[in-house]
Amino acid sequence: MEATELLPAITVLMLVTVEFGGHALLGFITTRQGTLTPLRERFFRAGHAHAGVLLILSLAYFLYLPRAEFSSGVDWLFGILLLVGVLAQSGGFFLHLAFGTEGRSSAGTHTTRLGALLIAAALIALGVGLLQNL
Repeated sequence: MEATELLPAITVLMLVTVEFGGHALLGFITTRQGTLTPLRERFFRAGHAHAGVLLILSLAYFLYLPRAEFSSGVDWLFGILLLVGVLAQSGGFFLHLAFGTEGRSSAGTHTTRLGALLIAAALIALGVGLLQNL
């Protein structure tokens, strides 16, 4: 099985978790079932939004990955790097929501930054691969 066959399927299934997260956020905001402090609400929204947008970006990434003509192993490496980055960047917001405090860095903010670096590395690799195959 190719990376560009399995990883997009996983990405689509991961989008279901974003949908559930939107439902949960709506519940917190509209029905007051549970409460979120303003800080926690901001980080919940940020984590939710980043997850959705970055997973959609991943679907586009997997459409272009074959055009870079990397080896199968490199396709897997960059595809997994991208998805780990997406999980780290969006998940970091939720880690900070759970354990962080306002105005201070936490394991969550560090995880978010690491995720951004992983996503950037995967995107740069794809961009270079596409340019080499013009």
